[in-house]
Amino acid sequence: MSCETASRNATEPTPGVAPGGEGLDARAIAAEIGRTGVHPLLPATIPGMDAPFYQAGLAGYSDAAMRIIARRHGCPLCVTEALLDRTLLAGGRGFAKADLGELHDNVPGGEDDHPLVGQIMGSDPGEMAAAAIKMVEQGARRPKEYRKLAEGGELAIEHTSESSFQAIDINLACPVKKIAKKARGGHWLAEPDGAIDILKAVRDALPESMPLTLKIRRSFDDTPEMARNFMRIFDAAYDLGYAWATVHARTVQQKYVGPSRWDLLRDIVQQRPGRVVFGSGDIWKVQDIFRMIGYTGVAGVSVARGCIGNPWIFRQARAMMAGDEPRPPTIAEQRQVLEDHFELALRVNSGMRDPEHHTGKTMRKFAIRFAQHHPAGDEVRKRFIGVKGLEDWRGVLGEWYATDSLGKST
Repeated sequence: MSCETASRNATEPTPGVAPGGEGLDARAIAAEIGRTGVHPLLPATIPGMDAPFYQAGLAGYSDAAMRIIARRHGCPLCVTEALLDRTLLAGGRGFAKADLGELHDNVPGGEDDHPLVGQIMGSDPGEMAAAAIKMVEQGARRPKEYRKLAEGGELAIEHTSESSFQAIDINLACPVKKIAKKARGGHWLAEPDGAIDILKAVRDALPESMPLTLKIRRSFDDTPEMARNFMRIFDAAYDLGYAWATVHARTVQQKYVGPSRWDLLRDIVQQRPGRVVFGSGDIWKVQDIFRMIGYTGVAGVSVARGCIGNPWIFRQARAMMAGDEPRPPTIAEQRQVLEDHFELALRVNSGMRDPEHHTGKTMRKFAIRFAQHHPAGDEVRKRFIGVKGLEDWRGVLGEWYATDSLGKST
């Protein structure tokens, strides 16, 4: 189940709560980072991490196609969607979606999709550890061998060839409800002992050379007890050797409803100076990346819903770091991305029974977000909703993404 789907009604784009941050100069903050560089532990942990932002794992969105489009526009790092430990161990589609380049020769991936972080979520320490091993080994053993690991086998890496993942991320943030009375994602914030057991099991199972990171929400709810639970888990992750934590500035109970609390995220950063922390929540436009950094003191920002249908946010961020004014995408640039994204998605879906029909259907959710950049966004969005395949997709592009200023064919 998608984390966002489970949230029922997500709040429309609104600013995070940041009292006193109204006068922040995002362009000046970006330019200063451009001059001084990112926190040194970022590229030391993941080579190539040369900018203070990355594309978050987005359930139902961040497949190889979306990741590659983001990288072409300046995104230095991408994360897979959160994959359930049991799905990985069962050898289901969840694992196939983690690194498609390993499964089909004609599917994009490989060097075009690096550096890549694999994200996992689950409810049992042994299963999480075994799933992490399977991700790192890229399923080199037979499926039943990984299941045996989860049932009490010796949790150790055997296949040490270069992994397709440069880090493994543990998701303690997704606000899905408990399934079969077992906590997953953000619900572990109400059970800190279990959360720490998972963090330790995965760290113990993987070699020190494989970085681990944590995705977590700022608390389960706004009670003092749950705030203490957060700090226990947060501190334990760093004590265990996790490289950094990405903290979503909403509670688990909030799901995606209501504003994120940048002020409370700032408090967390100030309480634990010297630790590398990424921030998340209400990053809707490029200026928000640098406003969050300037206001909270985080080392970087995870861009989530704000980059769906908007890969240009990464190009704009790099422009601001270079001291330039960010510019919106032209009609021609929008068309190129729409063509490229559909082509990549078609390759990703090559194993489907009817790849073109499936791609046409799944690309609609991207298209309605891409349409917001068009001068006639409402009309374009309605046309994209009716797309059923490549011919329909090209028809919309021909009608609305010609080179004249309004996007209409001449």
